[in-house]
Amino acid sequence: MRHEPTDLVVVGAGPNGSLLALAAGEAALATALIDRMPVDTLVEPAFDGRTTAIAYTSQRLFAALGVWPDLAEHAEPILDIRISDAGHDGRPSPLFLHFDHREATAEDEGNPAPMGWIVENRFLRAALLHRLAACPHVELIAPDEVIETRRDADGAELVLQSGRRLKARLVASAEGRAGMMREEAGIGARSWSYRQIAIVLVARHERPHRGVAQEKFLPGGPFAILPMRDGPAGEHRSSIVWTERADVARRILATDPARFNAEFARRFGDHLGQVEPIGSRWSYPLSLVHAERYVDTRLVLVGDAAHGIHPIAGQGYNLGVRDIAALVEVLVDGKRLGLDIGDAHSLERYARWRRADNFTMVAATDLLNRLFSNDLAPLRLLRDVGLAAVNRTPPLRRFFVRHAMGLVGDLPKLIRGERP
Repeated sequence: MRHEPTDLVVVGAGPNGSLLALAAGEAALATALIDRMPVDTLVEPAFDGRTTAIAYTSQRLFAALGVWPDLAEHAEPILDIRISDAGHDGRPSPLFLHFDHREATAEDEGNPAPMGWIVENRFLRAALLHRLAACPHVELIAPDEVIETRRDADGAELVLQSGRRLKARLVASAEGRAGMMREEAGIGARSWSYRQIAIVLVARHERPHRGVAQEKFLPGGPFAILPMRDGPAGEHRSSIVWTERADVARRILATDPARFNAEFARRFGDHLGQVEPIGSRWSYPLSLVHAERYVDTRLVLVGDAAHGIHPIAGQGYNLGVRDIAALVEVLVDGKRLGLDIGDAHSLERYARWRRADNFTMVAATDLLNRLFSNDLAPLRLLRDVGLAAVNRTPPLRRFFVRHAMGLVGDLPKLIRGERP
């Protein structure tokens, strides 16, 4: 147990919080990571059923922190992305947009790299916790919970449910969209419900996906087919994020298995042969949350605590990864100069660095969902023509692929695969 003030306390040991604690600890910042759930439950196969899309530049950060060797065998490369519009019958429009990873070779790589990887959340959590256990600068405190926080110009003190008290120079909230610390700090947020529900499941199909991720825009919302590693029996698998209007989703979820499978197969299509859901299915209401500011006295927000977006582009976690890389670089720079890592100047540098990138993605995903989640004939014609136009313009395709890979903008060192 530490008696000196901790540099950083991270609240929330999900994929964002664990990654932040590891990145800070690997940079020799004394870090405590707190979560209300027992560690074992974070890696149970049935924890939440979701997969995560890891962009190319996020993978570079995982490699720099030594996490990737534990993830590589579980991660399926995304080589191509195919986007199409579809009507109520599920049949895609003949006009589509196809992204090929070979069109956007990374600047520091001679060979084409995947645009990203799909990995099950349980493997991501397990890899992060494995590295955390080997990091001497990080203390994992779980299960426990923050019940009181005091923050002022001199530092922060946290009182835990166990009775333990922690003193820190900075507190980071990685609690997710409903973060208690954001509310306690009086940080407002723009938020609204999309009145949509994402149905999440795994499907097996007759033919291999060949690393192609597909997103079909249906009137109720996007239907994403994300390539996964083949299953233990060699079956070809994909992760499904099926978005529907909330009332429709609830009716579908309440149907018997045969009707559910039929509704699913109609939307999936026959491009991979026979298809059927396997295992459990989960559902998540969709909303947008964007904090009005990312920092307060001795407090910083990262990941979904700062910005929770629609899953339409699969970039939510990667925004959080870039938050973490920028924050750790700011903190390391401050400590190297002998500065207080929790002072307002350092935190404002982080906030300025991340605000534009996050706002752009928040606005883009919101606009895309509103544009495509309907069946209005004029809008459908406009978006189909737009998809086809981009598909016929190689420089535009390359621009969007590089954005998806995270290769655009002012990239922190960890995102470039370097230690801060």
